[in-house]
Order: sequence, then C-alpha cells, then structure tokens
Amino acid sequence: MAQIETVGVIGAGQMGRGIAQVAAQAGVNVRLMDTSQAALDAGLVTLGKDLEKLVGKGKISSEQRSEALARIAGGTNSAFLSDCDFVIEAATENMELKLKIFSGLDQSMKPGAILASNTSSISLTKLAGATKRPTQVIGMHFMNPVPLMKLVEVVRALQTDEPTYVTTCELATRMGKLLVTTKDMPGFIVNRMLIPFINEACFSLQEGLGTVEDIDQGARLGLNHPMGPLELADLIGLDTCLSIAEVLQREFGEDKYRPAAILRNYVAAGWLGRKSGRGFYDYSKKA
Repeated sequence: MAQIETVGVIGAGQMGRGIAQVAAQAGVNVRLMDTSQAALDAGLVTLGKDLEKLVGKGKISSEQRSEALARIAGGTNSAFLSDCDFVIEAATENMELKLKIFSGLDQSMKPGAILASNTSSISLTKLAGATKRPTQVIGMHFMNPVPLMKLVEVVRALQTDEPTYVTTCELATRMGKLLVTTKDMPGFIVNRMLIPFINEACFSLQEGLGTVEDIDQGARLGLNHPMGPLELADLIGLDTCLSIAEVLQREFGEDKYRPAAILRNYVAAGWLGRKSGRGFYDYSKKA
C-alpha cells in the first residue's frame, strides 16, 4: 500500500477547498490546483477565513491554523501535481470534463499515484477506462460542506484493485471521516436516495402542494431532518441537483427520476441557490 505524503486537489471551489482544508488539518501536504488563477486565489482566501472562524470558535488554535495553511500550496497546471501520491478531482459535474482531466492526469502523474474523483454520480468505471492505470482509479465522494460532514462514500470502479481501495480508506480515516463503500452505480448510495427526494419536493412546489417554507418545515419537523429538501438543494446547487437527476434518468431509463420542470427552469434562469444569491430562497436579502 502506498504511503500518502502529498495529496493534490483539483478545483478550488466549495468542495475542493473543503477537501484541501480537512487534508491539511490532518497533517497532509496539499497541492490545490485550479485552471483559473482568480478562482485559485479566491479559494485560498476563503479557506483561510474558514480556518479563522474555527479559531474564533475555539475549535483550533491560531498555531494550528497557521500550520494547516503552510501545508497548502496553489498552482494552475497539472504539472504542479506530478509528484503527488494521491489526487482528488473536484471539478464541475460534467462527464467530458472529467474524462479529459483523468486522461491528462494519467499522463502527468508518477507511476503508482492514485487518481480519485469526488463525483456525485458519474461512473468511475468510465473514468478509469480513460487512463492506463485503471486499477488505481477510485471514487471518494465527500459530502457538502466537507469540513462539517463526516461521511465519505468510497466508490469502487469495476477495475479498482484492493491496495487502492485500502489506501483510500486509510486516507479518508486519517482525514477524520467515516466511510461507506458502494459499487459503481449511478448516484451511488446517498444521491440515489437524496435526489429523488429533492426532486419530489420540487414537484410538490410545482403543483402548488405547499409553499417553499411549508415544504421545508414539513421535512424538518415531520421527518426530523436538519434542513428541508429545497433549502438543501440551494446549498448543494440546483445545477448540480439537476445534473445528477439527469444522470439517474439516463442511466436507469426510469421515469421516476425525471427532473421537475421547475428545477430545470430555475437552472435556466441562473437561480442556482446560495452560490448565485438566489434559488428557492433569495439570499441577497439575508445577512
């Protein structure tokens, strides 16, 4: 099994910087990469602020914050990751983009390095097939927000070998996560259950069954969920929810996964949730 000293993370957005943060806090050296310098800089600034909030809450010391930040380096090309032992891709949920990333990583990474994807629905078997190291490709699906959510879904591609699986589990445990293992099926475990639930809430809103607030309050109080499905969709990103729903419908060919028209319309309008300032709720009017 490989000894993981340096982890690369592709994507400095919400998921990528969260993965980088928990890895650095666990004592792992991190190379955070984004093709956009502006996005990389913004991600690093936000990451620093997130760690500072933990200091303010007394969860870590100022020294621990400084040590974590010192373990993170930023870069804008794949060569920057060439000597990493393990790379986690956290780019946009798009098959063509991820296939391109994995093919490029395969050519630039050192032999023996493990390539992981944080994909929430895309086939790891297909991603592995785009490389010449398919046995060393695996899914490592973190939950959002990464620093707060304990779960990681470890997704075995058809080709994933046992050493890759064991090393990935050890790394996730080192990062303070609890694991479930799933085979490579659309949506894996969590999103296979979650996205139809969110989609049904969208249908309920579309049909006028209740208001946004009533639907979410019903889930919070009636199902004892910490967040309502529409509020959660805003946190995840409505574009991401739509993308996963489309994958489920396409791959299973079942009408029960058909995305609600209101979800499609919100995405078409650019109302993507918290990240755009408006989704099912209007965040521009809230502190």
